[in-house]
Amino acid sequence: MDKKSFRASCLTKLKKNRASRYYASDKKISKWLYREIKDREVKVVMLYIPLKIEINISNLIKQLRKENVIVLVPFMVGKSFRLVKYRLPLKIKNFSVKEPNISTLIYKKIDLAIVPVIGIDKTFRRIGFGKGFYDRFFDNNSTHIEEIVFIGRETCISDKNITDDYDVEGDKYITSNNIFIKDSSKNNIKKNQGVNSLN
Repeated sequence: MDKKSFRASCLTKLKKNRASRYYASDKKISKWLYREIKDREVKVVMLYIPLKIEINISNLIKQLRKENVIVLVPFMVGKSFRLVKYRLPLKIKNFSVKEPNISTLIYKKIDLAIVPVIGIDKTFRRIGFGKGFYDRFFDNNSTHIEEIVFIGRETCISDKNITDDYDVEGDKYITSNNIFIKDSSKNNIKKNQGVNSLN
């Protein structure tokens, strides 16, 4: 199965379930992310404004802002994006993506990047919606980011290498019941940390 077919298969699995089905697991993942951010004393975090098909982290964003964590989100520019500070009001742009107003502030160091995925392959590279926005962003900015965590509602992992070298490579992959960690000593094969880690 190639990347295009794998993406379509993962999307079918996601779309057959209503967003309401994911309410509890979205909260569980958000809680895990919050604990990770606080334990690591993260000062600047890259998040995203969720689409209906993505894990809803809206409450996480609100909580972090209250606690003075700098929350950065994508702002589309051409075929890529830049990061801007999350602030209200949000505007609906292309592909039904919501964005804050553009900001002139630039943050050169990001402690943690939380990135939505459709799935990953055996090399721990991201499979997204196929537009390439994240790939282009990380190609230019990955040296400024300490850790990249992928999150998705369904566990969708190809046991083959179906991605390209330019696809974003992550450090962890979090789904509703599992945490996978990149294990470089085993040729980047994922290592399942178990469902209890999300409790």
